[in-house]
Amino acid sequence: MTRHDWTKEEILAIYNKPLMSLLYEAATVHRQHHDPNKVQVSTLLSIKTGGCPEDCGYCPQAARYHTDIEGNDLMSVSQVKAQALRAKSSGSSRVCMGAAWRNVKDGEEFDNVLEMVRTINKLDMEVCCTLGMVTENQAKRLAEAGLYAYNHNLDSSEEYYKEVISTRGYEDRLETIDNVRKTNVTVCSGGIIGMGESIDDRAGMLVALATLNPQPESVPINALVPVEGTPLEEQQKVSIWEMIRMVATTRIVMPETQVRLSAGRTDMSKEGQAMCFFAGANSIFAGDKLLTTPNPDVNEDMELFKTLGLEPQKPFEKKSQPKTVEAEQSFYKPLGEKPKWSRPGHKIERNEEAKLKAKVAK
Repeated sequence: MTRHDWTKEEILAIYNKPLMSLLYEAATVHRQHHDPNKVQVSTLLSIKTGGCPEDCGYCPQAARYHTDIEGNDLMSVSQVKAQALRAKSSGSSRVCMGAAWRNVKDGEEFDNVLEMVRTINKLDMEVCCTLGMVTENQAKRLAEAGLYAYNHNLDSSEEYYKEVISTRGYEDRLETIDNVRKTNVTVCSGGIIGMGESIDDRAGMLVALATLNPQPESVPINALVPVEGTPLEEQQKVSIWEMIRMVATTRIVMPETQVRLSAGRTDMSKEGQAMCFFAGANSIFAGDKLLTTPNPDVNEDMELFKTLGLEPQKPFEKKSQPKTVEAEQSFYKPLGEKPKWSRPGHKIERNEEAKLKAKVAK
């Protein structure tokens, strides 16, 4: 039975269990709700890279930091279709499209994204988007186009979030998730560990996710990949044991959710990844990049699957394929909304230092 009343103390007690006991419990829960020998393979595609106005301390796409990320304007529908077909031929059942926007704005670019969603859904692949904050009407337009999932990560606990990002509020993240919930689109929301947060903060993030009703259908667990030029460039990488504990704890408190082993896999051994799968991770991102950070080659992943006896999960196994409504038949029209998404305005010292360094470098 899925609970929605988890407390931080309960989650901390799970996280801190002796590792073998934690793994046994997580693996047991995993087998009750999922096929342990199936893992979904997804492809993450950056459809618009760089130039983001946010100040997220982990992100090389923030315009205010000096990184080696090569920006690009929004891709064309035909380019996205070609990439989706390539992903499908490599074994992916899901395409996740990311645009470096603060929030969705009605207009030609969003119309093009809706057409991308229609195009990929017609390829019989699950489509996920991560485009920043969305209003209820924008979420409904995405749903009409055939969107399967919307990703909007909480990143960390509400308390530690303020130490990483100052340009948007935690409540905006929750409001966006709430807007998506008013449609038939599934929710994908997780976070990043290794940003300097405490174990309490990790538990706090899981409380925020696990007490949502319904819980997110997908929860990505990312390990920070420190990128030169970002405020977190010198952050020490988390150990594989921390990732295993986080995956296992997530599996126990969100039993029906797909736990996504996301950023940071290039630093994980095959044995470490195998333990994450045993602990309840049942989704990975394939391809040589995750938006802008390195990722294992898809052939390496398929070799690992073969070794472990895993098979890729087929599309729409968890939820039926949404129908696509063509643009000319669309019920929901652009409203030209200008929502007042929050800007907390506090200063984060390390973010300000990285911004100053970027100005000097330019």
